[in-house]
Amino acid sequence: MLVLLPPSEGKAPSGRGTPLKPESLSLPGLAAAREAVLGELVELCASDEEKAMEVLGLSEGLRGEVAKNADLRTAGARPAGEIYTGVLYDALGLASLDTAAKQRAARSLLVFSGLWGAVRVTDRIPSYRCSMGVRLPGLGALGGFWRAPMANVLPAAVGDGLLLDLRSAAYGTAWKPKGELAERTASVRVLHAPTRKVVSHFNKATKGRIVRSLLTTGTAPTGPAELVEALRDLGHEVEAQAPERSGRPWALDVLVSEIH
Repeated sequence: MLVLLPPSEGKAPSGRGTPLKPESLSLPGLAAAREAVLGELVELCASDEEKAMEVLGLSEGLRGEVAKNADLRTAGARPAGEIYTGVLYDALGLASLDTAAKQRAARSLLVFSGLWGAVRVTDRIPSYRCSMGVRLPGLGALGGFWRAPMANVLPAAVGDGLLLDLRSAAYGTAWKPKGELAERTASVRVLHAPTRKVVSHFNKATKGRIVRSLLTTGTAPTGPAELVEALRDLGHEVEAQAPERSGRPWALDVLVSEIH
């Protein structure tokens, strides 16, 4: 099973670790694309702070993010699972997992990123600011830029197992599974049961809890139908919609009655 996660907008500080070693990142087939984005982002932020603020969509209070991006090649790096913070990652609680669950996380979690394309939670990266919605002057919209590199690399990374897609819509633009792989894919929404509406905060928290429960129990469904049963066994109320046509993913709605 491979689980696709969105990154967090806010991130923990880089700290004083060894600087980024791009060649050490997982999915080496993305190396050239990563270097292209990193190079343009660093150059933009080092040479034109005002333009960088505009391109990155930053408010005045986030001006310091530009300087942080300018220093990405020399900043300390930490495991991505420590860099990404926020509601989903708080609920996932990677640091508090036992050893076996951490090993499962290292194998099965892949975090999408406007800068890196996708990284595993054990990949060491610096703190940065660059969402998938950014349009860099030279490379254009990052969602579109990443589609070809991702299409070349991701199918092999998934292998022949289940793909659990928990990405937000913006990160979904960078790659969509196709064909037989799509039929082994389950995308998940979290809905407030009484209103049938997505509630952003609780959507993220519930997705984090789902991943944590799969990791801690060692549950490893091999396909979408098995995932539905596994989630129900773990106490989640799930409505599943199998695809009506071949080459389409399953759509799973996880219903929650309380928002907290």
